[in-house]
Amino acid sequence: MDDEAAHALLTGLAAEHRVPGAQLVVRAPGGTAVAAVGTGPFTHETAVPLGSLTKPFTATLAMMLVADGEVDPDAPVTEYLREPVPPVTLRQLLGHLAGLPSDVAEHTTGTVSRSRWVTRYCGPDTLAHPPGTVFSYSNAGYLLAAHLVEVITAMSWHEAVSAVLLEPLGITPSFVAGPATARPATAGHTVTADHVLPVADQSLPELEAPAGALALSAADLVTFARLHWADPGLPRLLEPEAAQAMRADGTASIEAGPFGLADGWGPGWALYRHAGRTWYGHDGTGTGTSCHLRFEPASGTAVGFTTTAGTGLAMWADVVEALRAAGVPVGSYSLSTLPRAGRPAGASPGCEGRYINGESEFTVVGDPGGGLRMLVDGTPYADLTCFDDRCFTLRELAGESVYIGRFLGGPPAGRAECVQAIGRVARRCG
Repeated sequence: MDDEAAHALLTGLAAEHRVPGAQLVVRAPGGTAVAAVGTGPFTHETAVPLGSLTKPFTATLAMMLVADGEVDPDAPVTEYLREPVPPVTLRQLLGHLAGLPSDVAEHTTGTVSRSRWVTRYCGPDTLAHPPGTVFSYSNAGYLLAAHLVEVITAMSWHEAVSAVLLEPLGITPSFVAGPATARPATAGHTVTADHVLPVADQSLPELEAPAGALALSAADLVTFARLHWADPGLPRLLEPEAAQAMRADGTASIEAGPFGLADGWGPGWALYRHAGRTWYGHDGTGTGTSCHLRFEPASGTAVGFTTTAGTGLAMWADVVEALRAAGVPVGSYSLSTLPRAGRPAGASPGCEGRYINGESEFTVVGDPGGGLRMLVDGTPYADLTCFDDRCFTLRELAGESVYIGRFLGGPPAGRAECVQAIGRVARRCG
């Protein structure tokens, strides 16, 4: 694919999905294609809020400390921190295996200092699951990992990710939460039936910056990916052994793996398997943005993609199909289509009940149509379409987004012990 083909692809798909701004960079052994389409001052250098695609940068910072001998990734972090925290390891934190709650409780987000948050809200009794037993995507885990980085480096996360990682790569930092930078971030957009409306601000507290505050371009993402296969054109900031450790699947032997998000997960990267090959990467959703990175070290191929609309997630699925048709076999994972759907089964028996992850409560009840409905913290959230393997598709009531999930534990026709959706696992309560 060349620049012209990449631009034509973006132009057509952006119009179809009503995306105001999009960037695409495809780096392959035969060359690099770069394209950007958008209104206003939107170019291939524009910084787009990355959302959770910030996490691999935080993970890389931590693994740089591992490579330097500052941290043992398999030692309890209690060996390095003064605060009374759960006996989890850095590898577990970065791989979402530590058992910490998925989300940071809203009433704690006014605590700007991560040290104070760790002291007050991340004690030994806060675990949602025993460490190492399930994959459950956790923003809280990345806050604890970032606090460890801050303690070891004696720098704030913002300072460390800028000075230790981004600037040596020639990337100018931009943040949507925290200190102001010379590089502004563009706005996201909400797409409705009648309008495409800009979002005033990213709804991210500064406390959660290590889990979602970076704003970068698709070109920056590809540069970052090149670091992870030791591209000789970049400074050697990360030792190959540490980079390889980040790509090692830690979920292969765990029943509750990253179903709904990826095919596997390492300490920092999701794994996507396609056509007998394994790609690595991460997705990120900001407020009105959708961003994606994939790379395959063996071939030196990387794809960076950013959009300034929530509909960018659907656009990404079309980009993946177009790239595959063009001979770039990108690995990805459908967040809305079950990989091996069974037969439709109505309401799965033994699945109704109340499930807890941290302070989040998920209640599954029967609906008049014979299916199931999920309530989140008491508010109706989504309808579930169930299949005979206890998997389901989840359709949001307040939008058109569809995700996949499953019920886990117990005999096939007995009471389920957990519900897993969008990578989060909640345990039955009562």
